[in-house]
Amino acid sequence: MAVTLIRKFESRKATVGVVGLGYVGLPLAVEKAKAGYEVIGFDVQSAKVDMVNEGINYIGDVIDEDLKILVKERKNLRATSDYSFINDVDAVAICVPTPLDIYQQPDTQYVESSAKEIAKYLKPGMLVVLESTTYPGTTEELVKPILELSGLKCGLDFFLAYSPERVDPGNKNYNTKNTPKVVGGVTKECSLVAAAMYRSVLDGEVHIVSNPAVAEMEKIYENTFRNINIALANEMAILCNKMGIDIWEVIDAAKTKPYGFMAFYPGPGLGGHCIPIDPFYLTWKAREYNYHTRLIELAGEINNSMPDFVVTRIMHILNEEKKPLHGSKILVLGVSYKKDIDDYRESPVLPILEQIREAGGKFEVVDPHIRKFKLKKDVIETVELTRERLNHADLVLIATDHSNFDYPMIARESNIIFDTRNALKDKKNDARKYYRL
Repeated sequence: MAVTLIRKFESRKATVGVVGLGYVGLPLAVEKAKAGYEVIGFDVQSAKVDMVNEGINYIGDVIDEDLKILVKERKNLRATSDYSFINDVDAVAICVPTPLDIYQQPDTQYVESSAKEIAKYLKPGMLVVLESTTYPGTTEELVKPILELSGLKCGLDFFLAYSPERVDPGNKNYNTKNTPKVVGGVTKECSLVAAAMYRSVLDGEVHIVSNPAVAEMEKIYENTFRNINIALANEMAILCNKMGIDIWEVIDAAKTKPYGFMAFYPGPGLGGHCIPIDPFYLTWKAREYNYHTRLIELAGEINNSMPDFVVTRIMHILNEEKKPLHGSKILVLGVSYKKDIDDYRESPVLPILEQIREAGGKFEVVDPHIRKFKLKKDVIETVELTRERLNHADLVLIATDHSNFDYPMIARESNIIFDTRNALKDKKNDARKYYRL
């Protein structure tokens, strides 16, 4: 069965499925269709299914025309909410969310429900790959038993592997197509089959590890590495502010060393569905082994405190102008969690806005990538960046450093700028009053 499926991948005669058509699933489905496969995308949200079937793109990392051609002209990509079509595929990737619950514990309900739907239609010789970021052990301890409820045995009747998504939204150099892939199968054959599928689709290297747990831990390690180093940069920024030292100049000086240093930068906090969340999967799993992940949790505390630090700085800056935050007009530039994307999940800008509102401040938000967003129960519409808004604001907060902001105008027209991203480093001398994180 392994040889047969590998040959199907090599000849592009396999039909592949992708469960979850979000930031990870849709780009993966598109790349598989571009490689020549018949692709069926599955999603419980009918709006996404309808948009895909109309060739309408809603993900920043997918090229609009690519999707339209695949759906309307080549007709090898379609979407459905009917999981019975799993019976038509030779391989399926699970790309559904794995959030944390209110107790900071992994919420695996979407992975479980996807596995249960797949199990209903699982057939001999099929490959199932979990791509959702999760704690080490999920593939073998959770997904495998659910799939085996079908009566088929993993490694004998079907193939199961874990391959972490490595999507970096907004990255101009690396995307789904050219980012190296890590694959860990339950058995050697599972790994070889999964690797064959990805090699037939992607340009990046496919690296096979010994088992799914290694691949699961690898992804957590990647994001924990970034989480901890960003926390260090944030803590240094707080200390440098107290000492009257420019943290950005410190980092620029440190990165002149050609070895032993990697530059990470401070900011208003962490956002997105990976770096601020993934390390807590490991923290939760570590309790099973009676181990307390002190460094990870401390890094989380530091990063989660940055919105508070930003608001405190805003208060201090306004106080220097003999103005309270209460009643002041704050123009916030950017609400997405990183530059040049339309995703504001877990954005640190949200708690900043909440605190400004609670303190009696008034705010408007400019974000060319987001038309409206939710702030608790309220829907906030973003506004256009104009000279008038810059002139009338008591303070302009650069919260996200989008490339298409008119920075010369921002520097020239603003009364006070608080730059949390060092976006105006080359224009700071043009500003009337300029503060950096």
